[in-house]
Amino acid sequence: MQRTGGQLIADVLVQQGVDRIFGVPGESFLAVLDALVDTPKIEFVATKHEGAASFMADADGKLTGRPGIVLVTRGPGASNAYAGVHVAYQDSTPLIMLVGLIGRDDEEREAFQEFDLKAIFGTQTKWTATINNAARIPELLTRAFQVATSGRPGPVVLGLPEDMLRDVVEMGVLPAKVTPIQAAPSDEQVVEIVEILSKAKSPLIIAGGETWDEQACADLADFAAAWNLPVTCSFRSQDRMSALHSSYVGDAGLGINPALARRIRDADVLLVLGARLGDCTTSGYTLLDVPVARQKILHIHPDANEIGRVYAPEFGVCSGMKQALSALVKRNAPIAKTVWADWTKAAREDYLIWSRPNPTSHGPVNLAAIIQHLNENLPEDAILTNGAGNYTVWVHRFYQHRRFRTQVAPTSGTMGYGLPAAIAASLRHPERLSICFAGDGCFQMTLQELATAQQFGARVIVILVNNGMYGTIRMHQEKNYPGRVSGTDIVNPDFGKLAEAYGIATARVEKTEQFAAAFDAVAASGKSAVIEVITDPEDLTPRFSLSELRASAQ
Repeated sequence: MQRTGGQLIADVLVQQGVDRIFGVPGESFLAVLDALVDTPKIEFVATKHEGAASFMADADGKLTGRPGIVLVTRGPGASNAYAGVHVAYQDSTPLIMLVGLIGRDDEEREAFQEFDLKAIFGTQTKWTATINNAARIPELLTRAFQVATSGRPGPVVLGLPEDMLRDVVEMGVLPAKVTPIQAAPSDEQVVEIVEILSKAKSPLIIAGGETWDEQACADLADFAAAWNLPVTCSFRSQDRMSALHSSYVGDAGLGINPALARRIRDADVLLVLGARLGDCTTSGYTLLDVPVARQKILHIHPDANEIGRVYAPEFGVCSGMKQALSALVKRNAPIAKTVWADWTKAAREDYLIWSRPNPTSHGPVNLAAIIQHLNENLPEDAILTNGAGNYTVWVHRFYQHRRFRTQVAPTSGTMGYGLPAAIAASLRHPERLSICFAGDGCFQMTLQELATAQQFGARVIVILVNNGMYGTIRMHQEKNYPGRVSGTDIVNPDFGKLAEAYGIATARVEKTEQFAAAFDAVAASGKSAVIEVITDPEDLTPRFSLSELRASAQ
């Protein structure tokens, strides 16, 4: 059967189980858009900005474990989408970005919107290539799925010359749906880990990264309970273990509990499951000595290149998390596990104290109390998304995740991510509540996607934390240049009227006690909603006010 290149793209995507593409339509891939007319299994979600499309694809990849698909045009379209590729790379998210390119005959002429695909994306992807022969689409696009999902997952970018997409070729047998390839620990490696762990006096698990599923999380919970081990989750991986589990001791991320930071420093063995020992998880590489830590590090990670990247481990194992936890949970706990019973109990108590809502705030809105209300009233499968900003410190500290894949947030610290991610989450799981936390600066980077939510039937509730400034940057500014404010004030629009213009339900909260009724009202509306929560600029973080930070820096 003869097919155009555009039709072959659609054929392979269907074969690989794709049901949704995010993107902004472009003239360079009209042949793909035309093929989608006859491909009802795939929905094309036309976003308002390519950056938002790539964020949505990243969130979809996180939620499904299969590559999120983003389709953009050359030059400015691909450049706009770069942010989502960077997120996927640092977050280890499976993602495939298809980029329409200029025709092959016009290459090297600096034709309209011509750019160097590999030069732009080569350092931030697992693989970047251009398909110049339509007959090779099944081969190369299927390979993209294999690369994106195997080992440490990540993004792949494929260029599609527009004339290639119009070429007609004979379609052969399409490759089967890809099965991700993950290494597994050998019996000898598991025995070594168990022996080292059994001799510990103050062990600690750091869990995070990708290649998890619900069973891996259940195995972690069982393993931690059987061994009575404290478990901390790496930055924005808090849904790998229920916060209600007796072994959960908090998150090792930005705004870390000082008691937990001390405990990581004092541990004698760290079992690192899937997490990268990066900047955020190690508090700027200060919790562990570089390159040889005082703690014995047992590092299990799906990418062999990640093991020993910064810290030389006592023992490293290349494995996916499903495979590693399945092997570990079968090992009997040592009789002497009571050696660290007090250590684990104390770590849990530290977390419970740390996660207790602050009784006071500087203004009439107590953000910790609002999040506690959500803890008590949201279903355990509600999905929370966010971008970047100091408002996230309250969410990460006080919200209690109880299920896998209820936290969708960028470990790369990307502003504007929360709303597109919440839209993707709602489209993927329309039966679940999709809650976006956003600061006023963060929200304004992608707020136009409210129109996308309305057009495609996504239902999201945005909790917009408005303090009239770029809070994180102001915090660093006051710390380093106290009292010298420059560039961090924000003059905001009337968010209520703006949301109404998009047909979105709205509410405004100026006092803590107003939140419950406001949330109930917008939730009952059945519509997407924006709840604007006015917070005092003094509340920079749950620990420090603006004035206190400025005074301490002077």
